[in-house]
Amino acid sequence: MVAALLAAGCALHDQHVVRGYAPVSGLRMYYEIHGRGRPLVLLHGGGSTIETSFGTLLPALAKTRQVIAFEQQGHGRTADVDRPFRFEQSADDAAALLDYLGIGQADFFGYSNGGSIALQVAIRHPQRVRKLVVASAMYRNDGLVPELAESLEHATPENMPAELAEAYLAVAPHPEQLPVMVEKCAERMLNFEDWPPEVLRSIQAPTLILIGDADVVRPEHAVEMFRLLPHGRLAILPGTDHMELMRRAELLLPMILPFLDQPAAD
Repeated sequence: MVAALLAAGCALHDQHVVRGYAPVSGLRMYYEIHGRGRPLVLLHGGGSTIETSFGTLLPALAKTRQVIAFEQQGHGRTADVDRPFRFEQSADDAAALLDYLGIGQADFFGYSNGGSIALQVAIRHPQRVRKLVVASAMYRNDGLVPELAESLEHATPENMPAELAEAYLAVAPHPEQLPVMVEKCAERMLNFEDWPPEVLRSIQAPTLILIGDADVVRPEHAVEMFRLLPHGRLAILPGTDHMELMRRAELLLPMILPFLDQPAAD
């Protein structure tokens, strides 16, 4: 599976792809730009890469969009630095990358931890956000199924999803740091401090919340987020767990593309 995703990632719209490293917030951040059109920033999940989170969806998104995908601190091709992983810092990194690329405003599509980062971009840098697609994210600890918190307390490279470990080892500049990446990912989640409801109420960007019905985020939590967002929409995909969610292109694209194409003022 990972080999297929990585191969697909290498072939994604090769006729118009820019790849590079940006000096962002003390990082040498790896990024890719696919296609042309209105900017859409992709924010991958924790412990993931561009390909493992978005390899299934990126080709279709890049047909009509300028897709900006980057790998976060300590993930994929972006080397780590001496600071913890935090959603707020990652949101600032995303805004700084847009500054580097000369992009004023964009849509954001975040998956899992990337979804929480997308929400933080809208909270901390609202002028940068036109629309949000937030897949399998949370804003409170109790939004996660209890089993996930238990597994994070014992997270190691050996018990992380094999496809994520393989993808990291295939592209990381320092593959020997896989245990550090796993430890920092777990620490970010285990020390997560709940966001007050009024923080979500402050987000004015139209936001599509996506979740699988067998996800690590409870459906009830997704409904709470949908109710708090002033311009929220919600879709719960049937028969879909956390890892499957981003592979359900046949269900996701007919919802995501019309939502992004609709004028924001509507």
